[in-house]
Amino acid sequence: MTPAEELAQRRTALRALLMRPLLSAEHDAETLVLVRRHLTALRAWLTRETGWRLLADAESARLFKTVPEAGDATHPARGRAKEPFGRRRYVVLCLALAVLERADAQTTLGRLAEAVLNAAAEPDLDFAFTLDSRAERADLVAVVRMLLDWGVLRRVAGDEDAYLSATGDVLYDVRRPVLAALPAPARGPSTIGAAAFEERLALLTAEPVADTDDLRNQAMRRRLTRALLEDPVLYYEDLDPAERAYLVSQRHAITRRIEEATGLVAEVRAEGIAMVDPDDELTDVRLPEQRTDGHVTLLVAEHLAGRGEATVDELRAFVRQAAAAHTSFWRKGVTEPGAEDGLLSAALEKLTALRLAEVRGDRVRGLPALARYALDAPVIRGQ
Repeated sequence: MTPAEELAQRRTALRALLMRPLLSAEHDAETLVLVRRHLTALRAWLTRETGWRLLADAESARLFKTVPEAGDATHPARGRAKEPFGRRRYVVLCLALAVLERADAQTTLGRLAEAVLNAAAEPDLDFAFTLDSRAERADLVAVVRMLLDWGVLRRVAGDEDAYLSATGDVLYDVRRPVLAALPAPARGPSTIGAAAFEERLALLTAEPVADTDDLRNQAMRRRLTRALLEDPVLYYEDLDPAERAYLVSQRHAITRRIEEATGLVAEVRAEGIAMVDPDDELTDVRLPEQRTDGHVTLLVAEHLAGRGEATVDELRAFVRQAAAAHTSFWRKGVTEPGAEDGLLSAALEKLTALRLAEVRGDRVRGLPALARYALDAPVIRGQ
């Protein structure tokens, strides 16, 4: 194998881990082979540049990322229909993982549902969940299908749609090695004695404080590299003075190492840095995007880029006007009363996830990277 071929394989493996931190032999067999083949080099790079751990065996590979900001809700888990998880689905997911830890090697969806109901009924858990409605059963099915995608469960017989319609059940294998690899805290939960949820979460994700200049610089380099890998844009204004000074002095070295390892390309501006993917793969949110929601988002981005800031009511009125102008091209119902609320909500969700805008109360502010969507006045040149 030539050095170029080896580098290409390592890039493919690392990009796959960044997209899917949990790879399973069932769903990602070829990529898992690449990860295991280059495991030593991948581990060395990830440890040095990010501090993330990487484990791999014949069944799965797990990249243990750290949470950059525990309160960031701009990239929720999504079901197969791309609908975002809400609070109930997240709680059901946690309960399902807890009961699967104690389940037999095989289980059915019915038994899993019963165990989740029993766990939800615990006195200390303020969570109303009964499975009496189709919506609640759909939440459980969405969670199970996510576990199937992760490789925690393997379907043996049956189909989840039959369970939804109460006409059948589903049999699964429980893959304990994959299940055990899911938690990724900075420290063991059993070592935390705090009672309050916020305090426990902070301690779960807290990292050791460096006590020497070399270790502090290493910690900053790792935090900045993670941010460049994970966030659409890293703005200088979001960094503290020490991080900003370190990034300004080391940005060429940091971005070069990321470019070599991943194939991403650094876009450096006065306001910050973005690592751009020429292949448009390493993202869960895209802009521009086709169909109605994508067009609405692009129009809102252009409108906001030209003004810098607007109220939610102003943007709602703009979307209402755009719907009337594009009604023949957009999906049905966009001109009905109140339809602009859902269209604007989807657009702002995408813009905030991409770090192009921020919503504060009833005002929306465009962030510097949004300027690329601004349009100048047309200039008509003579013959």
